[in-house]
Amino acid sequence: MDVSVTVWIVTCVVIAGLFVFDFFAHVRVPHAPSIKESGSWSAVYIGIAILFGLFVWWQWGGTYGGEYFAGYVTEKALSVDNLFVFVIIMSKFAVPKEYQQKVLLLGIVMALIMRAIFIAVGAAAINAYAWIFYLFGAFLIYTAIKLVKESDDPVEHEEQRESRLERFVKNRLRTTDDYDRDKLFTRVNGKRMATPMLMVLIVIGFTDLLFAFDSIPAIYGLTQEPYLVFTANAFALMGLRQLYFLIGGLLDRLVYLSYGLSFILAFIGVKLILHALHENTLPFINGGEHVSVPEVSTPVSLGVIILTLIITTVASLMSSKKPAAKQPATAESAESDDPPSEGQSPSDTRPSSDARSPSDPQTSSETRPPSDT
Repeated sequence: MDVSVTVWIVTCVVIAGLFVFDFFAHVRVPHAPSIKESGSWSAVYIGIAILFGLFVWWQWGGTYGGEYFAGYVTEKALSVDNLFVFVIIMSKFAVPKEYQQKVLLLGIVMALIMRAIFIAVGAAAINAYAWIFYLFGAFLIYTAIKLVKESDDPVEHEEQRESRLERFVKNRLRTTDDYDRDKLFTRVNGKRMATPMLMVLIVIGFTDLLFAFDSIPAIYGLTQEPYLVFTANAFALMGLRQLYFLIGGLLDRLVYLSYGLSFILAFIGVKLILHALHENTLPFINGGEHVSVPEVSTPVSLGVIILTLIITTVASLMSSKKPAAKQPATAESAESDDPPSEGQSPSDTRPSSDARSPSDPQTSSETRPPSDT
């Protein structure tokens, strides 16, 4: 795939321009977006991603177009799982709903920067060492197993990671428990202190780093073209903020999403190992010669990924309806099962007090008085 420097520059400028537009059009003025706003703009960004895929298909052929769509669908699915973690973070730190958009956008930009670095490193490693696919494949299979093991209580596992990082940061920074609008630092009794907003950004940034370890090897299992890897990641992350407010209330119902993603990661891991065997150069495997093994084509990969996501989603939604059919829903359960109302953020549907440890001194955003500083 021949991609000129000019095409790279134009692509990066367009993507950066879309993020700048998103900030000034929707995030600059703090507010909680409505369901209508989130839905319409989420559709716009998905439409842009599809149009770009058709452009790739027209410009470079169906093979690369299929690789882009396979990578985009995979990264979008992994992003939905990331949204669940974002909901936990927002709830734990009781981020006021009108400031959640800014936190999410900054977190998405950090994620794209980190992934760009990983993409460059991955491309260099692939060009220098063909055996790197063995490591990528083994890591994805390990990640899939780990994801299944943690699916019993993902909230507990995520909070344990956050608590360790929170203690690490608090031991090195002077922090306050009160928000000062969307400021990262404020002054309390004349002393400059970090607000919980900075803590949230640090936790989200660290989480994005962990996500990059999973997503980059996964998409390199579908395409080895850095341009397609970067654009698929960029367009998958674009619109993630709107998707957070749009489907946040449905995340609790996607009970089998982790199993579906685990299967996809394991499938791509096996695909990478098969590719590594086919391109083998390690002397202790078949004398350094390639091994005659079947390779999974891009159409098959795309079909398996889409079919897995459809089955996972349908099974999750059917499973979430069973308890309601067996016993009458109480007022409390009915309220918790409703999707967020217009203008309400996903984290407001979760009880934030239960998510915190007893030692967490923070109060909810509804009862916390605004800072005077």
